[in-house]
Amino acid sequence: MLIDTHLHLIYRDRLRYPWLDDFEALNRDNRFEDYSREAHRLGIGGCLHMEVDVAEDQIEDETAMISELAVEPGSLLRGAISSCRPESDEFAAHLERSQSDSVVKGFRRVLHVVPDEISTTPVFRDNIKRLSGTGLTFELCVLPRQLGIAAELVDHCPDVTFILDHCGVPDVAGQALDPWRGDIRTLAERHNVMAKISGVVAYGDPNTWTLDDIRPFVDSTVDAFGTDRILWGSDSPVCNLGGGLATWVAATRALTEDWPADDRNALFHANACRLWRL
Repeated sequence: MLIDTHLHLIYRDRLRYPWLDDFEALNRDNRFEDYSREAHRLGIGGCLHMEVDVAEDQIEDETAMISELAVEPGSLLRGAISSCRPESDEFAAHLERSQSDSVVKGFRRVLHVVPDEISTTPVFRDNIKRLSGTGLTFELCVLPRQLGIAAELVDHCPDVTFILDHCGVPDVAGQALDPWRGDIRTLAERHNVMAKISGVVAYGDPNTWTLDDIRPFVDSTVDAFGTDRILWGSDSPVCNLGGGLATWVAATRALTEDWPADDRNALFHANACRLWRL
């Protein structure tokens, strides 16, 4: 069984997604019923919704929508990673409200779409530190050049569990293993950081990537973090840029076919269930 820890749902009739105006390839709905139909066929037994950078005034509306979908009969949804604005003085109030909502399992603020200075301010770092002891995680969505900034944030918040999204967004198409590989290892020295095996099929050449192209990036991430600190995510519908959900599931199974069963199960579902008590 797979637990998908990185599903993006897009409902343009209910929420506003300003960034989609400049991203035509993804500017379409990704509705839960469509995802669920395919997920059941592929052996996905549960999922977490990942925020989709909705308009700032609709952040909590997005979470409310996920809560509605999660209580539908037979729903695969097990929780949500909420959007947030740690650079804001309103973050503490947002955190307090979120703690009363059992669907919220953590937070994310995509850092490669904002100036680096935002995530290095005392306000931002101290607000992330507020997650200490709450059981809520924070997802690090950064470019390879920002891995050092991510490490600084982690060092400021030693009691917060961080998750590095998409293997650190490596340049798969350019086969740029270094210095990404060394920086990943440095970040992995912080034992409160986990890594998400996700996204890589969208970073290769969309027409020609093969398992040999993505394997070194997956293997390097697993080697750095160990099989007890990795998670699996589909990154649907972004994975459609590299072949789609079924292709990524098949690639995942091929990449791990020689792993011991316990290691494979850790990636597929056990680590996610332990981390978020799913």
